[in-house]
Amino acid sequence: MNPVAQKTAPAKSKKTILLDDPRYLLNRELSWLEFNRRVLDEALDETTPLLERLKFLSIFSTNLDEFFMIRVSGLKEQVAEGIRGTSPDGMTALEQLLEIRERVLPMLADQINCLNKSVLPQLADAGINIVSHKDLHGDEKKKLEKYFLKNIFPVLTPQAVDVSHPFPYVSNLSLNLGLNVEPDKSFDHGKLTYLYNRNRFVRLKLPPNIPRLIPIHDEKKTDYTLLGEIVAANVGYLFPNMEPNKAHLFRLTRDADIELRVDEASDILRTMERELHHQKRFSFPVRLEITPSMPDKMVGYLTDSIGLTERDVYRIDGFLNIPDLMSLYSLERRDLKDKPITYSIPKAIKQSENIFDVIKKQDVLLHHPFTAYSTVTDFIDAAAEDENVRAIKICLYRTGKDSPIVKSLINASQNGKQVAALVELKARFDEENNIEWARRLENEGVHVIYGMRGLKTHSKVTLVVRYEKDKLRRYVHLATGNYNPTTSRIYTDLGLLTADEEIGKDASDLFNFLTGYSFKNDYNSLLVAPINMREKMLEFIEREIEHQKSDHKNGRILAKINSLTDDKIIRALYRASQAGVKIDLIVRGICVLRPGIEGLSENIRVISIVGRFLEHSRIFYFGNGGSAEIYTGSADWMHRNLDRRVEAIAPIKDPELRRYIKEEILDIYLQDNVNTQILNADGTYQKITSDAKKKLFDSQMYFVGKDI
Repeated sequence: MNPVAQKTAPAKSKKTILLDDPRYLLNRELSWLEFNRRVLDEALDETTPLLERLKFLSIFSTNLDEFFMIRVSGLKEQVAEGIRGTSPDGMTALEQLLEIRERVLPMLADQINCLNKSVLPQLADAGINIVSHKDLHGDEKKKLEKYFLKNIFPVLTPQAVDVSHPFPYVSNLSLNLGLNVEPDKSFDHGKLTYLYNRNRFVRLKLPPNIPRLIPIHDEKKTDYTLLGEIVAANVGYLFPNMEPNKAHLFRLTRDADIELRVDEASDILRTMERELHHQKRFSFPVRLEITPSMPDKMVGYLTDSIGLTERDVYRIDGFLNIPDLMSLYSLERRDLKDKPITYSIPKAIKQSENIFDVIKKQDVLLHHPFTAYSTVTDFIDAAAEDENVRAIKICLYRTGKDSPIVKSLINASQNGKQVAALVELKARFDEENNIEWARRLENEGVHVIYGMRGLKTHSKVTLVVRYEKDKLRRYVHLATGNYNPTTSRIYTDLGLLTADEEIGKDASDLFNFLTGYSFKNDYNSLLVAPINMREKMLEFIEREIEHQKSDHKNGRILAKINSLTDDKIIRALYRASQAGVKIDLIVRGICVLRPGIEGLSENIRVISIVGRFLEHSRIFYFGNGGSAEIYTGSADWMHRNLDRRVEAIAPIKDPELRRYIKEEILDIYLQDNVNTQILNADGTYQKITSDAKKKLFDSQMYFVGKDI
């Protein structure tokens, strides 16, 4: 194991601690891998319902795909270009790549072991079987052979390699069969004998539009065999009068980061479309996954032809591309899934027919998925239909494929309202979907803005302008999560509905900044990145240091975020800890801060909560000497959020809502002893060891059915 990656923080010392010492930071990439390990832990937990365990195995794989496509590809690019710099914690790109492999391999072994020895056997016990093609009865094989000839054979395209047929382009994340084909020496090829006098390698791409799991019986849709095995068993039909050898599965991962190439574009929409096309065809390879049975000679041929090394090869002793198994999750087997939760509607909204009357009287807090997302979609739909609404402005980052919100915006435009939508085309992995929505909105008369040059718009804000009693009133929805009803069912997020005049005015200024490049650096209430958010956050931390130095010694910071990587914020937190400020950080994913180091961070506790729902809300609590301030919004404490994205965070002004967030949300998370792991100074995490007499407490389940 790489000794550089295994370094720990300096030993205890009375000497002055240099806050910019790289040894006081954990490695970003390795911290992310530890987060994905916690996702895998959910699958390994045998108390989790069976299909939910399969879901977490799938999420682990999908996360890892994205990690290789973005982070590992970036490191490989640094190595290829000879960049000699180091990460903030002092590791070179090559050292990081080596350590990533060392950590990924045992996690993959745990994942496959869990699938092969626990999940699949238990699914079989529950009546859901994945049967190897070689274990099928003769009549079953015959039936699948007919299925192959009718539904699969016509769309297959074998690609042989020789002088006139160069090695084919292998697309990103596609499943492929590799095999060698020999001439049948007993057959006379006549005048074409010269074409058939040698062995050839053949690549066969499995059709992505055919399900990976093929039902064995029409009447019993719980027994399946694999598409790849059906193709391999019937590959002879593709090569009559030839002798195909055994076929082996492989899967290639390519670079998928196009953000930097778009930032200097003059026309973001057209450039994004071109870049997406370019990326699909020319992005460089990063990882090759193969079955262990693949001969070394074929492995070497593939790596040489694709442009990889043995270090980039991952032998998967089991199911290649586990997310393909998620089709089983759609089966009506409630006994194998989490029990459905009940969704609540805020009392004030439930008791009134007009949502604008409610928001005018009081701020409304939404806590998804426990609060029904229909509260948000109904708000936007009501704005589209209300005859007094003059304008709707919204930031769309990830909307989903069939968004009711987009339909409401189109309806609003058709109803004569001024509608402006900022559609962020650079939302990674949602680029094509967002291009489609942008064009549709534009065709329906919506004023569409395609993000900002050099900045990614990540804020989640809606502004509704309504005419009331001879004046215009602004209504704002500001959230931590995307305007996506589908993901809202599995992400925990906060939303704020308010008619506060200062927040409304700031929202107008924010949209003028996004659509008209106006600039204002003195927002009344909102914290807006990259304009004033970083400075304000640092001010708030310094203020807690001053409170701690006062006679009351009551400095207090509590933050719930997805990631913590910004070095300036981390150094400020270290200074606060040195001053004695008590700091609790709930960081779901990456955290490069080292907690618990004497003289530096002994007053900082970092926990991660990974459970049934993906923790996605961002909350910032500052004690402020007894006059606590709480902010919520779209940003994490990362350099990209604070300096390279447009983010918005709003203060919670209502005293009752501040109390609720502190006591009924943040304090509840801190009590969790089911989903919580604690970060150690060396970057490892450990489960909370609960007293046998102490009742298990699951914070996520606590929120189910709670009224706000």
